[in-house]
Amino acid sequence: MFISRRSFLRTVGIGTATGVAMQWPLRETSQAARVEPARATQPGGPVRLDSNENAYGPSAKTMAAMRIALDSANRYPFKQYDKLTSEIATFHGVKPAQVLLGCGSTEILRVAAAAFLGKGKQLVQALPTFETIEQYARSSGSEVVSVPLTKDFAHDLDGMLAHAGAMPSFVYICNPNNPTASITPRADLESFVAKLPASSYVLIDEAYHHFAGGPPSYVSFLDRPVSDERLIIMRTFSKVYGLAGMRLGYAIASPTLIERMRPFITGINVNGIVMPAALAAMHDTEAVADSVKKNANVRQEFFNQAASRHLTPIESHTNFVMMETHRPAREVIEHFRNNNVWIGRPFPAFPTHARVSFGTPDEMQAFWRVWDLAPFAKMTATQ
Repeated sequence: MFISRRSFLRTVGIGTATGVAMQWPLRETSQAARVEPARATQPGGPVRLDSNENAYGPSAKTMAAMRIALDSANRYPFKQYDKLTSEIATFHGVKPAQVLLGCGSTEILRVAAAAFLGKGKQLVQALPTFETIEQYARSSGSEVVSVPLTKDFAHDLDGMLAHAGAMPSFVYICNPNNPTASITPRADLESFVAKLPASSYVLIDEAYHHFAGGPPSYVSFLDRPVSDERLIIMRTFSKVYGLAGMRLGYAIASPTLIERMRPFITGINVNGIVMPAALAAMHDTEAVADSVKKNANVRQEFFNQAASRHLTPIESHTNFVMMETHRPAREVIEHFRNNNVWIGRPFPAFPTHARVSFGTPDEMQAFWRVWDLAPFAKMTATQ
């Protein structure tokens, strides 16, 4: 149940409520932001280009909010839920009843599977795509239908539609898609949703939304209030906000769909450190823009370096890239791991592609140094 801030203040007193709710910005936050030291890779540690994380970490203001929140680490954080839920709702122009918080977006996927899947139902997804929803679907006894991407690496919506009408379905669309970093045009998705039978629901995973700027064909489904009773939009604080290790995601849907999912949410599922951090991160528009710009610069340089080596990555609209290596992916991954650089796991649908997360410029230089050491790199350069 949504508890109003006014009721909360009457219960615990204004002074206590302010400390618990962690409103942002705070004077202490601004002070800490000014003295925030640069974060560096641990000497001797691996170069981590494997999990699509923000290589630069949380912003200084976000880090400061977390430090302040540590003072209340001995307290349960349930009094903070309403504050964050309201802020997210305002941020997206929806009602608080349309927001559901999760312990990372993976929990949102779990509760969606619990609410909408089961025996006699099916998950319809792309191949390849982010695998977590498939794992939850299979554990619930659902059938899983995986439809290969098109030649342009977009979702094959016609193929997915052909399956969705066979039985009650839950359709998962990761856009931009992981692992291919490709997009499916908004207009095509709208047409697809409109054609779905009433027994089907769609979850659109926009984890990489912030990095997708550029093509006019991509538009978030949160650009206007969400009212379709079959549509769930999912976001995460793990990517552009740099909070992957803190675990916070959320769903936005109609109140009816949110209430169908809510019974399956873990009690006290979001920790008291990440919620004030999320408040700070959401409003730190300068830091978000900076992360997006840094990523765009590194992404362009990656494509420059790849072209100079006659390599052909898939066009990327995210903070990672999928690249044809002309060698078994496992062999490429092993070569990098042996040289202290970690890249993404293999994807069976693309057996010779490697997924590489974008790191800092220095980390990407390390990637290309290791690439050039490989025997297969010389073979590729002469093709």
